[in-house]
Amino acid sequence: MKKILIIEDDVDINEMIYRMLQNNGYQAYCAYSGSEALLFLNQNEIDLILLDLMLPGVTGEQVVERFENKNQIPIIVLTALSDTLTITTLLRKGANDYIVKPFDYTVLLARIEVQLRISSTSIKEAPSIITHKNMTLNLNNYTVSIHDNYLSFSKRDFEILKALLQNKNQVFTKEAMYRLAWQEEYYGDENIINVHISNIRKKLAQYDPNEEYIETIWGIGIKLHP
Repeated sequence: MKKILIIEDDVDINEMIYRMLQNNGYQAYCAYSGSEALLFLNQNEIDLILLDLMLPGVTGEQVVERFENKNQIPIIVLTALSDTLTITTLLRKGANDYIVKPFDYTVLLARIEVQLRISSTSIKEAPSIITHKNMTLNLNNYTVSIHDNYLSFSKRDFEILKALLQNKNQVFTKEAMYRLAWQEEYYGDENIINVHISNIRKKLAQYDPNEEYIETIWGIGIKLHP
């Protein structure tokens, strides 16, 4: 049974969506603020998020930012806004779809089915071996090799490399990378990330001194070197 989290501060709308999901074979959960939702998501596995934008405390936009490249969880934004700039920004930050209030509940149900189908297909088709230049990352046995030489990396180092290779054109802030590799909140200590990136660079350079693998975008973060 697919699990869906409804993040909506309007109690009536939240409960209406909850009943619709339960009646259509989903396991639904309710959150009424962004902070409550983030706490729930840190402790539970969810298949899809329905997210209102106008939330007390942590806003809907901030919830989207927290999940940018962290989890492959589809996010459908529920919004009263028809501002195309806001919607475009959210889609670029990680939301998968949106629906403008007031909406038809059968249309929302159809959009949920589409996103879950896409998500399921993506998981099945996700490659277990990723290559870039002379480096190969094997997600099945957590190994990294260059020119048939196997490199020893810690779990955090491996997660950083995996994030870079799976998102080859993405620039990661230190905060976003920390959340991906550590799976916890970032507390502003850039030193930790810097040490791990330095360690990765040194090991890669040892076996492939003529290639650059990690590019620093000054003032923003890091990305995979093309």
